[in-house]
Amino acid sequence: MTSRGQSTATASLGDGQPTGELRYPTEPGDGHGGPVGLDQLHETARRIAANVERVLVGKPDVVRVALVTLLAEGHLLLEDVPGVGKTSLAKALARSIDCTVSRVQFTPDLLPSDVTGVSIYNRQHADFEFRPGPVFANIVVGDEINRASPKTQSALLECMEERQVTVDATTYRLGSPFMVIATQNPIEMEGTYALPEAQRDRFTARLSIGYPDASAELAMVDEHAGTDPLDELQPVSDGATVQRLAEVVRRLHVSPEVKQYAVELTSATRALPEVRLGASPRATLQLVRAARAQAALSGREFVVPDDLHAVAVPVLAHRLVLTTEAHAARRSATDVVRAVLSRVPVPQGNRLR
Repeated sequence: MTSRGQSTATASLGDGQPTGELRYPTEPGDGHGGPVGLDQLHETARRIAANVERVLVGKPDVVRVALVTLLAEGHLLLEDVPGVGKTSLAKALARSIDCTVSRVQFTPDLLPSDVTGVSIYNRQHADFEFRPGPVFANIVVGDEINRASPKTQSALLECMEERQVTVDATTYRLGSPFMVIATQNPIEMEGTYALPEAQRDRFTARLSIGYPDASAELAMVDEHAGTDPLDELQPVSDGATVQRLAEVVRRLHVSPEVKQYAVELTSATRALPEVRLGASPRATLQLVRAARAQAALSGREFVVPDDLHAVAVPVLAHRLVLTTEAHAARRSATDVVRAVLSRVPVPQGNRLR
């Protein structure tokens, strides 16, 4: 599908009939769709990470947070300066999984229907038929999301939270897995529209990739100067396997003490004088889900406070709105989250399992 806003869907998106559900052609990764455990999860995550690191050199921590977001069934916002690999990371993660993938280049003239789809009159049947937009894919890559107007950005709100699209009073379910990976540039702000709080709150995590160190940049020049590594990237897993792994993560044990600790962390952000808007209850849910995925990648069947600490900054920082005084004092949301982690007492005892 090519829209007026230059959005392109690169995979089969169904038959376009308004049946209320569009299905995705995926095959089980193990050949029979049987149950999987932490061993297969760890091995699959290792293969995906190795694949992505062929493109994004020297950033294993960034790749790990991206995998945590994927396994937590969340959405990822990549925010950084130009040229550090935001779009490359999004594409590499998408190409590492054999599933339907679409890419949307957000521009000022992009319309909501260019994202969700539109009903078109069919003269042969004398009726309207629904033509699905690029959001009907397992992984949706939204490049420079803040280039589009708030009206178009809002087209993703229902998709990201409820995994469905409503067009002309008809609701269409999205497939599983479903993940939005969006990029934005915080430096070139001319002609951009800042994401509203409601939109940012729907992203499970926000990542800033940062510049590579000298050795990683030299390796990138040696390996990538002549060829594009994305062209050689092959899938190492598939959508059905990722969905089953997400179900494994969903079943990981979280003790009452750890749940209480997660609530105390998010509640603490709402009571700070330098914060105008603290973390929402949705942030608490996403924090626990991300901690489950972090625990699974660490090979544990239960969540410990260290898992919450590992994901707290990418999950919570982008949801905070600081006061003018905090900005004047050069305090960042990351600084605030780290201060909360140091102030809130960590639960102790043997009941964390």
